[in-house]
Amino acid sequence: MGAVALPWAVAGLARRARLVAALPPDLRRASLLVPLGLPPTPFLPLARRLPVPDADVPPGVTVLRRTVPGDAGGPPVDVLVVEPTVRRPPAPALLWIHGGGHVLGEAYADLAWCARLADELGVVVVAPDHRLAPEHPYPAGHDDCRRVLRWLRAEADDLGVDPDRLAVGGASAGGGVAASLAATASDDGVPLRLQLLVYPMLDDRTGLRLAGPRRLGWSHRSNRRGWAALLGRSPHDRRPAPAPPRAAPARQEDLTGLPPAWLGVGTLDVLHDETVEHARRLRSAGVAARLVVVPGVYHGTWGAAAGVPRVAALQADAVARLAAALELGPAEGAPAR
Repeated sequence: MGAVALPWAVAGLARRARLVAALPPDLRRASLLVPLGLPPTPFLPLARRLPVPDADVPPGVTVLRRTVPGDAGGPPVDVLVVEPTVRRPPAPALLWIHGGGHVLGEAYADLAWCARLADELGVVVVAPDHRLAPEHPYPAGHDDCRRVLRWLRAEADDLGVDPDRLAVGGASAGGGVAASLAATASDDGVPLRLQLLVYPMLDDRTGLRLAGPRRLGWSHRSNRRGWAALLGRSPHDRRPAPAPPRAAPARQEDLTGLPPAWLGVGTLDVLHDETVEHARRLRSAGVAARLVVVPGVYHGTWGAAAGVPRVAALQADAVARLAAALELGPAEGAPAR
């Protein structure tokens, strides 16, 4: 077994080395922090137990854990509430959904980003720890996040939140769930100011491609496996039944009336094409959609390469768009300390 596995491992490292060598110099170091891809399914529980690095939380930000009661027989959902220690209620709020291909990830992994928004904008950020596939296939995780969004509006007074200044967002799989919530929010009586989609995972058909350019951070194979886990199908099935539109927002036929959107993606991201296409379809449906495409950027850089100028500029653009959507002027951001 070892004699067979060793050449495969060496070949994989050689392919990764070639990909890294082709990157812009400022993004090569950060590539070391980007996962090689999804671990085999039997190792997912172990991967979930790996410690998440501690985030630097500014002194003016408070992080709380709360539990949102379940409904319709669903389980309770644990959430992180990240908020300015000193603020002027009612504050706007963002529901932020973590990535991880629907099978990995946790709210704490995005704490640095959530704390930045609370610190710079005075926004209350609620980040759910939703159920993960394959143990909990669609619609479990989506239902958890939808429940938290309804709770956020219903408990706005208790949270010190303005129920009419809410947004949803997420990265990768979380971006796909955020796009799904944007489509159902009006049915739940939750008006949204913005959907903030960072290299969102929108289209299960991307994972069905037999071949494609090799990419760092997230490959066609990982994408196929993530969708298969979410939808309860075999990753080897090349002609599965279409995903429900709520699971794969790229399959939604009518996008009219959706909240304004901000979409960001890199040219070296395997999710580039579906992100660009979703922005085009939103605009064709009359939805205001800002698309930012960054040359040379690959999947996973939102956290791994936040200090690289081109990624920092992408994040700054997202922050500015969120501030504008939530009507946060200089006088209303985080209070001076």
